Amino acid sequence: MSSKLLVLLLIFSLNLHGCLVLASDPDPLQDFCIPNPLFGSIKTAHLSILPCKNSDQATTDDFVFSGLKSAGNFTDTGLATIPVNPTVFPGLNTLGMSFVRADLKVDGINPPHFHPRATEIAYVVQGRIYAGFVDSGNRVFARVIEQGEVIVFPRGLAHFLMNVGKTPATIFGSLNSQNPGNQKIPSAVFGSGINEELLQKAFGLSLKQIGTMKRRFNPKT
Repeated sequence: MSSKLLVLLLIFSLNLHGCLVLASDPDPLQDFCIPNPLFGSIKTAHLSILPCKNSDQATTDDFVFSGLKSAGNFTDTGLATIPVNPTVFPGLNTLGMSFVRADLKVDGINPPHFHPRATEIAYVVQGRIYAGFVDSGNRVFARVIEQGEVIVFPRGLAHFLMNVGKTPATIFGSLNSQNPGNQKIPSAVFGSGINEELLQKAFGLSLKQIGTMKRRFNPKT
C-alpha cells in the first residue's frame, strides 16, 4: 500500500472519528457548569451553549429541581409533558442529559415522534401504557408496560405511547442529551409547509383531506 493511500486513510479515519464525536453532546471540561444568567446562550447547529458562572457561586439549589411534582397542561390528545433541560434546571448544563415527565389521561396518546439526538429510557411510575418504536426496517417493537417497568427508545427512531389502562398514567423519561430534539411526525409532515402535490402523491389523499390535516397540525394555515 502506497504512503499516499495510507495518509488518505488516516485523514478519513480522523474525520470520521470527529463526526462521530460531534454527533453527541461534548464531554464536559469541568465538574459542572451552572449557566450564568448575565450572558446569553451561544447557538450552534445542534446546541445552545450556556456560559458558566464561577463555580464558587454555585449553590445546592442549582442541582435540585422541584417542578415534576404534578402533571403539566394537557393537550387535546390527552398528553401533558414537562420537559426538563438546562434552561429550567441549571445543574444539567454540560452533563449530556435531560428528562421529561409525561402524563396520559385514560385513552390518551403521545403520537409517533422521535428524538434526533438522543436515546430515551422511559420508566412507568403508574398505569398501563402501550409503548413501542419502529426500526429502520419498519418492524414494530411494542407491548403494554406497567408500573415499575422500563422501555428504551433508540436514538432517532419513531416511538409512541398510549394509555390502555383504566386510570391516568405517568412516565418519567431520561434522554442522553441536554438538547435531544423532538420531531412529531404528523406535525412534520402536515404542519411544515411541504408541497401539497407531493403530499397527494405520497399519501393518496385529496386536496380537501390534506387541507383538513394541515389545519389540524398547523393552526397558522
